[in-house]
Amino acid sequence: MSRRSKSSGAWLREHFDDPYVQRAQKEGWRSRAAFKLEELDGAERLIFPGATVIDLGAAPGGWSQYAARKLAGNGTVIAVDLLPMPELAGVTFLQGDFREQAVLDALLELISGRRVDLVMSDMAPNMSGVDVVDHARAADLEELALDFSRKVLGPDGTLVMKLFQGAGFQELLADARRRFGQVRIRKPKASRQRSSEAYLVARKPRA
Repeated sequence: MSRRSKSSGAWLREHFDDPYVQRAQKEGWRSRAAFKLEELDGAERLIFPGATVIDLGAAPGGWSQYAARKLAGNGTVIAVDLLPMPELAGVTFLQGDFREQAVLDALLELISGRRVDLVMSDMAPNMSGVDVVDHARAADLEELALDFSRKVLGPDGTLVMKLFQGAGFQELLADARRRFGQVRIRKPKASRQRSSEAYLVARKPRA
């Protein structure tokens, strides 16, 4: 058996043995990522009645699904992803590359000048396995999410964004602290411990 096959087999075993994967399947969530947002929301009170929420890098839809269930029709959820995403009740989906101006313009049109209460970004690049390349790609997406959130969030708005700890992490954290009044880093229990991911929670964008 090849090394790739052994690695893939180990990943599959870990995935299907994961209690969060099992719980997601049992409770009808699109992905285990919903539990990361559930924990972040419980700690930070991110989603509230009437909120306007934008989900960047939404597919397959676990975060959007959680937000729509929490709002229960009293609020707005707009999801964006390069990949297709099956329809979700209470969610408006825009398919396209967030890095392209035409997609950004379409997203801003959907907002229709409203101030956004929460920008969520679970975006991640396609991993090459080369750390320098992967961290650079991730940093580009993180900077885009920071820039976008500053443009659309209201004065009490919040950005929740996945970060990868490694090269450039401290620089991006310092950038976030310059741009927002409150910044915290959280590692939800549903994040695999071996993963380098963490979540930035940034509130009150500076003018």
